[in-house]
Amino acid sequence: MSQRTKLWIATAVLLVLAAACYWYGVEHQSHIAKALFWTLILACPLMHLFGHSGHRHRSKKRSRSF
Repeated sequence: MSQRTKLWIATAVLLVLAAACYWYGVEHQSHIAKALFWTLILACPLMHLFGHSGHRHRSKKRSRSF
């Protein structure tokens, strides 16, 4: 296959994917909004559980203060 043919195929695939994403967004907007809401609600505790591991002090010289 030539470069030009590959470019046309890639462009067509991207256009089809963009159209599918747009259609899905328009048809299922209320479902997406509900999912985003719950994703935000669940992200907060998960970030606190898994995201605070970087706060540990590696130096033993400092005492831990709360």
